Amino acid sequence: MNVLIIGSGAREHAMALAAAQSERVESVFVAPGNGGTAMMGGKVRNVALKASDLDGLLQFAGEQGVDLTVVGPEQPLELGIVDRFRSAGKMIVGPTRDAARLESSKVFAKEFMQRNHIPTAGYRVFCDALSAAAYISALPGSAWPQVIKASGLCGGKGVIIATDCEMALRTIRELFDDRIFGDAADEVVIEDFLKGEEASVFALTDGVHYRLFLSAQDHKRIGDGDTGKNTGGMGAYAPAPLVSAEVMRKVEERVIRPTLAGMASEGYAYTGFLYVGLMIDDGEPSVVEYNARLGDPETQVVLPLLKSDLILALQASVDGEGKLSDVPFEMHQQSAATVVVASGGYPDHYETGHVITLADGADKMEGCMVFHAGTTVEGGKLLTAGGRVFSVTALGDTLKESIDRAYHAVEKISFEGAYFRRDIGAKAL
Repeated sequence: MNVLIIGSGAREHAMALAAAQSERVESVFVAPGNGGTAMMGGKVRNVALKASDLDGLLQFAGEQGVDLTVVGPEQPLELGIVDRFRSAGKMIVGPTRDAARLESSKVFAKEFMQRNHIPTAGYRVFCDALSAAAYISALPGSAWPQVIKASGLCGGKGVIIATDCEMALRTIRELFDDRIFGDAADEVVIEDFLKGEEASVFALTDGVHYRLFLSAQDHKRIGDGDTGKNTGGMGAYAPAPLVSAEVMRKVEERVIRPTLAGMASEGYAYTGFLYVGLMIDDGEPSVVEYNARLGDPETQVVLPLLKSDLILALQASVDGEGKLSDVPFEMHQQSAATVVVASGGYPDHYETGHVITLADGADKMEGCMVFHAGTTVEGGKLLTAGGRVFSVTALGDTLKESIDRAYHAVEKISFEGAYFRRDIGAKAL
């Protein structure tokens, strides 16, 4: 098989590695890829096509005899890449544009959950600053904090936890008047704050059947101790001890199954990867958000723990013959941790173009994988090219062992302004 992976982050690097390990795969194309996928060699090579170039990607898939396409980021899904590829008779893993609204429209997702009795926070939707400000100003002191979300896609940064009325009013002005997230904030959701601890559950589905990956826990805040601004994710570990077998049973019963059944009954059969971001309080799960694809950096701990052939499962999820429930889907009995190394200043202003030094053996240490995100190769040099630069993953027989190994590998990476959190996984330990 020839496989096309769309995207340029560490998630796509991890996908490319999993695809290349499949005996079924002859070639892996990554569009546009990054410095890490460019350096993989063997079956893997980059393609100079943007993830948003639907025409170019479809033409390339046809010309190169691509048998299976896998979508990494959310933007192509919102643009309708799955609809385009299917219309052309090409197999592709992901939801249609309508189904992807579970992620691309938080308003759609909240209303869908309400219709289908899926546990989530109470909410209100606003389309202008005046009515949102009036609602906020009338809230009693006991109502704080409140969660304010731009409805559209914001690269994981469109969620603000307002601790008081003043902060909430300032946020509303920034969203509606200053347009800090542009059209993504034409609609704004204001939610009740959910207590508990967050975790992530991922499913692969053909629209009816599904298979579950191991649970994971992300670290969204930029600073140690979960302080500072939200980011795209500064590290993760799997499996999450918080998600016990009983909690997972509740997630399947109350979230995964009714989500798939509800989407099908409303005419938007959901296929591909489904990410469920959860808040778990005293063993009771509620949905914080959906993603219509695998998360980043959770993918970098979830995929390395998959013992079975990923491509076999992906093919079964799209071939329309109901084989997904029959394919092997076995996990390694280990733990995984990943530490994100970012450019100084991220998630605000940061510089790119700094030369990266990878000490010998950084990606060859036992159980370690260095997944590139914001890197590029120019003139034979590896340079920084993004906010999140690397996702350094390690496996271990225990969570502590995987964390220790990951940080040991991180020490072998250096570039000007390199920054990483030093407490990934500490809450689980």
